[in-house]
Amino acid sequence: MINENMSYIHPDAKIGENVTIGPFSYIDKNVEIDEGTWIGPNVTISDGARIGKNCKIFTGSTISAIPQDLKFNGEYSTVEIGDNTAIHEFATINRGTKAKNKTVVGSNCLLMSYTHVAHDSIINDNCILGSYAGLAGEVEVGYHAIVSPGTLVHQFVRIGPHVMIQGGSKVVKDIPPYVLAGRDPLTYTGINSVGLRRRGFSNEAIYEIQECYRIIYQRNMNISDAVDFIEANLAASAERDEIVLFIRNSKRGIIRGYFDGGDKA
Repeated sequence: MINENMSYIHPDAKIGENVTIGPFSYIDKNVEIDEGTWIGPNVTISDGARIGKNCKIFTGSTISAIPQDLKFNGEYSTVEIGDNTAIHEFATINRGTKAKNKTVVGSNCLLMSYTHVAHDSIINDNCILGSYAGLAGEVEVGYHAIVSPGTLVHQFVRIGPHVMIQGGSKVVKDIPPYVLAGRDPLTYTGINSVGLRRRGFSNEAIYEIQECYRIIYQRNMNISDAVDFIEANLAASAERDEIVLFIRNSKRGIIRGYFDGGDKA
């Protein structure tokens, strides 16, 4: 159907209470938009979109278009967006393929203008993607991570929670939790202590995180030996265990430290 402001809303779309849809927007079949969400003008929301409460989606954005992936064969897949997330002008979020069948953007996220989230990527809660940042397929971004403007993230890369990445970076290796990543090529440049303090981490927890990364990046050990040393010599904690588990599960390997020439991959 076409409503009074010339937007198109498919009769099978499920639109919650107090949803605003701006002029010339297109809402396809098999779309669910929860209450209080605001859709600006000229937005395209395609088959498979699941949008939470109180989101804001700005002019020209495209949500749940088919993935830009040759293995996609028309299988059922979705884009899932949590509550209170803002998606700014001309952002694009593609739905999943048979790899995961869904692309996910969590709650309380900010995707700035012209960001791109490719098929099967997972962005956790409270993340920020700066303008022109692009995530390739099956990227994972941990909660409270900041991917600064112009950053390009390679397929399958994992970005840990509370990470902050320098603008204009090329990310080809995993970035472990709590760190700052910068320079060219991209390297570990310290921990995100300012962000951690803003989020209520104690001085003791921040010191422990620093000690983990001193061992990983400044003891002249290989990564697996450094992780073994951390487990054997530092007391267990949520932060220590998150760092260890992330690195042990890394398939692409983690970024190197700035002192040893950076990421040589």
